[in-house]
Amino acid sequence: MKAVERIEDLNKISFPKLGWEFNIDPTAFKIGSLEIQWYGIIITLGLVLAVLYCIPRMKRFGIDSDRAIDAVIGGVLGGIVGARAYYVIAEWDEYKGNIKEIFNTRGGGLAIYGGIIGALLVGLLICRIRKVKALPMLDVTVLGFLIGQGIGRWGNFINQEAYGSNTDSLFGMTGGRIQSELMWETTYLDGNMAQEGIEVFADYAVHPCFLYESLWCLLGFVILAFISKHRKYDGQIFLMYLGWYGAERFVVEGLRTDSLMAGNIRISQLLSAVIFVVSVILQIVIFFKRRRDPEAFVLYANTEESRQLIEESRRKRMGVPAEDIHLSVDDDFEEEFSDEDIDDEDDEDADGGEAEVTQEEPQKINDNENKEDK
Repeated sequence: MKAVERIEDLNKISFPKLGWEFNIDPTAFKIGSLEIQWYGIIITLGLVLAVLYCIPRMKRFGIDSDRAIDAVIGGVLGGIVGARAYYVIAEWDEYKGNIKEIFNTRGGGLAIYGGIIGALLVGLLICRIRKVKALPMLDVTVLGFLIGQGIGRWGNFINQEAYGSNTDSLFGMTGGRIQSELMWETTYLDGNMAQEGIEVFADYAVHPCFLYESLWCLLGFVILAFISKHRKYDGQIFLMYLGWYGAERFVVEGLRTDSLMAGNIRISQLLSAVIFVVSVILQIVIFFKRRRDPEAFVLYANTEESRQLIEESRRKRMGVPAEDIHLSVDDDFEEEFSDEDIDDEDDEDADGGEAEVTQEEPQKINDNENKEDK
């Protein structure tokens, strides 16, 4: 393993074997004394793109976007709170003496799994209140998760965090902050990493774990977005997401040097293993159930309830009076059918069929009879 050049500038990031160098200040700009960090901007960008992708595609999953938007907003807020709460709980010794720091997220300290858990809990609660079906909502939501995670991980790149152990690979990276942190960890009282049996040295490149996860999530988005157009049952994309992300996180978490620990156990790695196994088992069970009873797995998007809710929402946007909103798709069909029947009857009259006598016609008949008498 080849040693890398010592970097004095904390903001400098280098990929030695690729010959790439970047100099990025984590602070994007200032508003008075308030510093706006690139980390927060990138996380926000990921969230916005995820929402912009998911909202227009909800109809494909049988979901009324007007009802679901409340769950999306609640899920985003729940995700932010959950991500911070997960991190703070796992690192409570660091925060218990400084409660104010719990609310300072501008420099990092958000755990992905906490964000996912928080978003799901709040989002599903609002789905229940707003009468939005949970499984199809989960299917479209996880596609947004993959976008948000794939983009959001680049906030770790700016902060020079979420890196792994030493590596001699083509993608090995280093940086001023990385080297400074590693020198501190390995020299001062043996450091937390050394106490946990993790030896990483500042003189060598490290795994860019943020990059591995970003590429894996974006690839997963492309694959699952394609499969979602041909899904066989509600909840399928959600289960595939759990398996896809769980497998990647289990491997990459084993490379990282900043894992949240419970004793000697990496919390996120253990959780990833459980999620992956559960996902695989459930998909196998559903596969055999579908073979025995395919009619029990009809997509919600193909049901009358879904079509009716979407139609009601469409009519509200068009300003249809409230008393007319509750017509179903079948009601529309019956109205059209009745109109066609009326048109057919008019055609029959024109062709000499039996017609209704009007008030003017008896007078014409009497006039004709008088002419014949004369």
